[in-house]
Amino acid sequence: MAKLRHIALTSSDPGKAAEFFKQAFDMEEVRRDPSGQVFLSDGYFNMAILNHKTNEDADVGAHGPNFNGIHHIGFFVENLEEQAEKLDKAGGDRLTPTVDPGTGGLFGHGDMGPSNAEVKFGGPDGVIIDMSESGWLTSA
Repeated sequence: MAKLRHIALTSSDPGKAAEFFKQAFDMEEVRRDPSGQVFLSDGYFNMAILNHKTNEDADVGAHGPNFNGIHHIGFFVENLEEQAEKLDKAGGDRLTPTVDPGTGGLFGHGDMGPSNAEVKFGGPDGVIIDMSESGWLTSA
């Protein structure tokens, strides 16, 4: 069974948004990338606070560019290819190619363990869905 393990927000100021969640909910910062995007965890769940998407991004989402709020959700799956086939059959819109689990994911994180997203789909109402067989970086 797939498990919800990731949520991503887009923000005009990811650092400021991250500070709110760190102070209000004791979230731990597990990574900050050079573009200022911040990744938090409660030890079990991964929350990404991303820069605004643009029209050039494959996963710009239903709200379009420069949107502040929940952008996508991510499911940890046992078998990436089988789950991707299920989404295809259910009417999902494959937004990216699938990369091999544990090889750095869509964003080339290297062999640092969890790869984060390994494929992205569009779901009902334009919701973006990430899937990963290797999981997301957490503070556990």
